Amino acid sequence: MKDNNQRFASWQSPSNIALVKYWGKKGQQLPANPSISFTLDNALTHTQIEAIQTENQSQVSIDFYFENAKNPAFESKILAYLEIAKSEFNWLANHKLIIYSKNTFPHSSGIASSASAFSALALCLCDLHEQIIGVSLPNFFEKASYWARIGSGSACRSIYGGFNLWGHSNNITNSSDLHAINIDEQIHQNFKTLTDTILIVEKGKKSVSSTQGHALLKEHPFAKLRYELADANTHQLLSILKNGDIKAFIGLVESEALMLHALMMTSPTPFILMKPNTVAVLEKIWEFRNQTDLNLLFTLDAGANVHLISTAEHNEQVQNFVKNELVGYCQNGLYFRNATGQGPKNIKNA
Repeated sequence: MKDNNQRFASWQSPSNIALVKYWGKKGQQLPANPSISFTLDNALTHTQIEAIQTENQSQVSIDFYFENAKNPAFESKILAYLEIAKSEFNWLANHKLIIYSKNTFPHSSGIASSASAFSALALCLCDLHEQIIGVSLPNFFEKASYWARIGSGSACRSIYGGFNLWGHSNNITNSSDLHAINIDEQIHQNFKTLTDTILIVEKGKKSVSSTQGHALLKEHPFAKLRYELADANTHQLLSILKNGDIKAFIGLVESEALMLHALMMTSPTPFILMKPNTVAVLEKIWEFRNQTDLNLLFTLDAGANVHLISTAEHNEQVQNFVKNELVGYCQNGLYFRNATGQGPKNIKNA
């Protein structure tokens, strides 16, 4: 039997891939421009938290285990996050948290592992809050999206399945800088079954973190123009997602990916996260698309790895292309297949 002074929560939450990129922030993890993403089904973080009641303490107390081992670097980030979260989850002052977390994909390599990690953590916090306080949160997932954002901006988009928008933009109903909203009802059937094969060009830790990259954009000479373009691209992509124009989708998404990395390379302190094999993969994708006229495209997050996106009817041809032409550019031949995901799952009886 579980002790009455102990509570458990366990959530599995996905990564997501941004189509219009979030790059640049203001205030407390607020976006400088809106972004649109879709959720993945196979790039996941599973987080379990045991909350043990204690005496009141001046600081949050945790033991953190990643892949079944203590991880001091991650633990310090989570402690700092929970100190902020204590303003809402005041029971953190008299509970110790034992946190276990694991991924199905590499972390810190530009595949939005922070999105899945902090969304899973925020969902566990909201779950524990309901158990400890004894009151249901009226907007559980919106609250989880809000607190996921505080940990990692893009994490707020991982709280929902399918397509999600984060960031206020004029004439987009309910859009908010504070949390993401789901836009699946607006999506044309052409985009309902997208697949995303993540090609692991480099598995190791990025040379420049996303946090550092966001900070560099503040002094970027193109920052203001970028924010305006991202807002315009958000409206344009929403229109494309509604009308089902695949060719327009390909052009806009690839442009957004290349613009993101161009901003990095033209920062006041320039940096390059793409690797030679990244560029080789992009050129191979362009060549293959020109030869076959298949509906496939690439996007990039803030890292060297490539997301190869395609529509479901081309799955077999695309996977043969990956195996025959692209796997040689991947570190140790590593790649991950994903479909459009349904969102987080509450893992019962963890």
